[in-house]
Amino acid sequence: MSILSPQQRHALHNLLVALIHQEKATVLIPPYASEPGFWFGGGNMVQGEHGTLWLCGRYRNYGDSRTGLGAGQRGLECALFRSDDGGESFIKARSWSKADLSFDNRHVLSIEGTALHRQENGSWELFVSSEKDLSYPDDIHHYQKPGTGVWTVDRLTGASVDTLDTATIEPVLENDEYPAYLHIKDPVVFDQADGTTALIFCSHPYSWTSTNSGLATRVPGGQQFAVANWEIVSRGATWDVAATRITGQMRIPKVGLFAGQPDATLYFYDGAECLRPLEENQAGYKRPRGYSCEEIGGVLFGWDNDFPHMERLSMLEPLFISPNGTGASRYTDVLVTNEMLFATWEQSQADGSQPLVGHTLSKDEVQGLLE
Repeated sequence: MSILSPQQRHALHNLLVALIHQEKATVLIPPYASEPGFWFGGGNMVQGEHGTLWLCGRYRNYGDSRTGLGAGQRGLECALFRSDDGGESFIKARSWSKADLSFDNRHVLSIEGTALHRQENGSWELFVSSEKDLSYPDDIHHYQKPGTGVWTVDRLTGASVDTLDTATIEPVLENDEYPAYLHIKDPVVFDQADGTTALIFCSHPYSWTSTNSGLATRVPGGQQFAVANWEIVSRGATWDVAATRITGQMRIPKVGLFAGQPDATLYFYDGAECLRPLEENQAGYKRPRGYSCEEIGGVLFGWDNDFPHMERLSMLEPLFISPNGTGASRYTDVLVTNEMLFATWEQSQADGSQPLVGHTLSKDEVQGLLE
C-alpha cells in the first residue's frame, strides 16, 4: 500500500483549513432560536438530477441526552432542504416530527443524526437515528435513567426525494447484545467501488463514557446491513481520547500530488477529551476541551482499497475549532461535485447556538492547494 508522503500531508492540511474555513463560513440553516442548546445539522448533502442539492439534518432544541426529556426537547424534527442555485439558498422541502418517525409502539424521544443516500438504481433512502423509549437489557437495566431510552437507526425509502414515505420506515441497526456499544446513531452512508454500501455509525456504551465509530455493510443488491466492526478506529490519545465519531467523508480529488495515486478518502470526525465538563487548572494552558455536546473536529485518512483502515491527521490537537461560543465545530461533511467542494458543519456562535454553516472551494482552488 502507498504511504502518505510528508508533501501530501502538508497539502491535505492546507486544503482542509481552507475548506473548513471558520471565519469565511456562511450560515445555511439557522436553528429555531439563537440560544445555547439550539442547533441544526447532523446530516449530509447530495447532488441530484439537474444539479439540485439536497440537504438533510435535524433541528435540535435545548436538552441533555444524559438526563432525559425532563431537561428539554432535544432533537425534535428531521428536515430536508433543496437548493436550485448551487447552494446560495436552501428551501425546506420535507420534514418529519418525532411522532411521524415513531412506529410499532417505538416512541421517538429524540431525533438524532441523519443521512441521505441515492442508490445505484436511482431510488433514494433517508437514514434517521433516534432515541426511542426502549429498555436497557435486563443485566444492565439499573443503569437506565428515568426518561431516557436507546438509540437506533431506521430508514425511509422512495423512488425520489419527494416520495420518501414514513410508511416505508423500518429498523436498520439496533443493538441489545453488546452493552459496550448499546446506543447506535449518526449514520454516514456511501458506496464503495465494488458496489458495497458502507454505513459508518456512532455508538455509546450503556455508561455514557465514550463515543466510538463502527461499520455496517450491505452487499450489492441487498436490503439488510450487517455490523462488520464495532470500532473501525480507536479513540485518540490526547484531545480526542473520549470520542472519535466519524461524521462524513470526502474522496480526495485526483489532482496535483494525488494525480495518478490510488483512490483515497478523508474521514471527518468529532473528538472530545471527556463526555463531562472538566475543571481546568486556572494556571494551565487554556484550550477547547471538547465538552459533552460541544465537540471539536479532526480528520482521518485512508486508501480506499485498504478500507476501513485509517490513520489520523490530527494527532495532538484538533483541526477545526469555532472562534466563537464554546468552540464547537462538528458534524462536518463535504460534497464533491465537478465544480467544487462544498463543506457543511455545525459551528458554535457567540450566542451559544449552532447553525449549519458552509464554505466552498472551486475546482481551480482545490487544484492549487494540492499541488
